[in-house]
Amino acid sequence: MKFFETSKYFSLKKSTYISLRWIGIIGQLISINIVYFYFNFEFNFIYANIVIFFGILSNFYLIYIYSKTQLSDRSSLIFLIIDIFQLGTLIYLTGGIANPFIIFLLIPTVFASSNLGLRTNILLVTITVLVIIFLTFYSEDLPKPLSNHFHVSLYWYYSIPIALIVALIFLNFFAITFGAESRIRKEALTKMEEIMAKEHEMLSLGGQAAAAAHSLGTPLSTIKIITHELMKQLKDNKDVVQDIELLSSQVERCNQILKRLTLNPIEEDDFIDENLTMKDYLKEIVSSFKETSDKEFFLNFDNDLNPIKIIRTVEIVYGLRNFIGNANKFSRSNIFINLKSNEKSTEIMIIDDGEGFPSEIMSKIGEPYLKNVNESSKEKSGLGLGIFIGKTLLEKNFASILCKNSKIKSGAEVTIIWSNEDLLKL
Repeated sequence: MKFFETSKYFSLKKSTYISLRWIGIIGQLISINIVYFYFNFEFNFIYANIVIFFGILSNFYLIYIYSKTQLSDRSSLIFLIIDIFQLGTLIYLTGGIANPFIIFLLIPTVFASSNLGLRTNILLVTITVLVIIFLTFYSEDLPKPLSNHFHVSLYWYYSIPIALIVALIFLNFFAITFGAESRIRKEALTKMEEIMAKEHEMLSLGGQAAAAAHSLGTPLSTIKIITHELMKQLKDNKDVVQDIELLSSQVERCNQILKRLTLNPIEEDDFIDENLTMKDYLKEIVSSFKETSDKEFFLNFDNDLNPIKIIRTVEIVYGLRNFIGNANKFSRSNIFINLKSNEKSTEIMIIDDGEGFPSEIMSKIGEPYLKNVNESSKEKSGLGLGIFIGKTLLEKNFASILCKNSKIKSGAEVTIIWSNEDLLKL
């Protein structure tokens, strides 16, 4: 197992990171100079500025030498460790744990926690905690120019690092959790976009093929007619007749190939833009599953009292395919699909005879990368992105989705509802 995460989702944007570093460096310079020259605090001013200058050099390295626009998990760790030690050294020279700017030592780790891998964050937290502990016991005193000093008890003094460590752990846990969820959703949405782009591309290619088939239909028919006429005229010439027969067979072959390229072998020229009812959608999707599935599909259209024709929508096709495909995957042998419509609404209910949704994920249905645990085999079978993508696509097209375990059958039940008014907007 690799220590560093290599996913594109575990990285820092270089420009953002550089900007934040410049803010920190400018803040350090201003604070050091004001405290030394205005408030007359005595500390190693030269060393402090050398430490800040080292931070400036590392930032110039990122700008002019590091060519990538994103910092990988490994590169981010190196530069964030530099930040922690640079700031830790500066605080060591200016009073240690008693320095009120010690709180800024938490920033590099918290900043990284929502962008980098878990192992990297654990290492950064560990280093930060060790630096805080070190600064609690070891630092250069910061002589105060005031005549009356404010003294605190050891109880108060040692409470500072404890509070910092607790805050560090809490903030990192929050940021890691939030960042993980954000990355999962981002990755899932990216995959969905890729799938949709592919689906659109296939649909576009199918449309082009269909258009080509219809465009070529007329000249091929003309060729076929001419070959028949030539056959009649030259029937006595056996050599020519053979060539004509070959030509005729090849024309027929072309016709068959072009028919297979069409999305819908209906002869109307406007079939590509054909409007479909939900019944048409379901029949088309189920027929595609029947070719590869050994499960039994039961379609019930008895209550489809008000069928509405809508424009063929890729999102609806793919959204329904995901829910039906999920039912096909987790059913034992049967999938039940009921279509019901009236004057106000259209409803699709998909029920399988599987084990249903596990109780532990019922509240999280619709989130990406859920795992369904089969208690009998203790094997994990991923629901993957199916429900997430299907839910997202259909909700984008005005649908309401309800997922629960069926009271009629043993398996899962998914209900998809549109108002007819919304369907007509598609």
